[in-house]
Amino acid sequence: MSAPNPTIGPQEREPDRATPLPLSPGVYVCGVRIENLTTSEACARMRALIEQGASRARALYIVNAHTINLACGLPSFRDVLNDGDAVFGDGTGIRWAARIKGVRMRDNLVGTDLVPSFMTATMSEGYRYYLLGGREPVVQAAANHVAATYRVAMVGYTHGHFGAHENAAVVERINASGADVLLVAMGNPVQEQWIHDNRAALRVRLCAGIGGLVDHWGGDLHRAPRWIRARGLEWVHIMLQQPHKWRRYVLGNPRFLLRVLRDSRPHD
Repeated sequence: MSAPNPTIGPQEREPDRATPLPLSPGVYVCGVRIENLTTSEACARMRALIEQGASRARALYIVNAHTINLACGLPSFRDVLNDGDAVFGDGTGIRWAARIKGVRMRDNLVGTDLVPSFMTATMSEGYRYYLLGGREPVVQAAANHVAATYRVAMVGYTHGHFGAHENAAVVERINASGADVLLVAMGNPVQEQWIHDNRAALRVRLCAGIGGLVDHWGGDLHRAPRWIRARGLEWVHIMLQQPHKWRRYVLGNPRFLLRVLRDSRPHD
């Protein structure tokens, strides 16, 4: 069986309404389909997901090398990612993987930059946001930061440390807020699985997994200087602040590269 063509043109996937929302060109990395967009195109894609409307919440996932490693070890998680309405690529690892497949990624869609860009670009739309995840003081500080910095309507927040018996109440609280966009910051693979499991019950229009962005907003994690980010070394800056993640980078990055090289070989 031959491997999938690395460059995938627009496809039609029937969503939840009569009018399908076509996928943009993209690339497969270890079986996960990632769209290849500029930042402005990604913001337009997010707006389209919100505005088209559907019988269940739309799902946006942002993947990096660590996310792909998890998907390789857990095929059910890969299926969750591919069931999303949009998947964007974050980080140097994704750019390298695409280049090995002969595709140049048009932008680095790191959520730390993309979500604020979207908020700024759509300020006039009046979208209402809800933040889910992180520790109580951090998510509260993050919500306050977003409301003050980006001048958007932050209609609620809930920390991410709740039990399964509280899940229904959390969903109801989100629905009661009238939010249009739910930002879920629980880390991989928990946030994507939570969105996948609850999107049918949620009445928001878009759910986006944002990982550590809540820590940046809440002051627990500081952004790398621009020159470090430009050289693709932001992961080093993160690891120095959160040394418990050293395995993710020191062991995970070489593992990811080996997987990408294996994935790029012709299949019989």
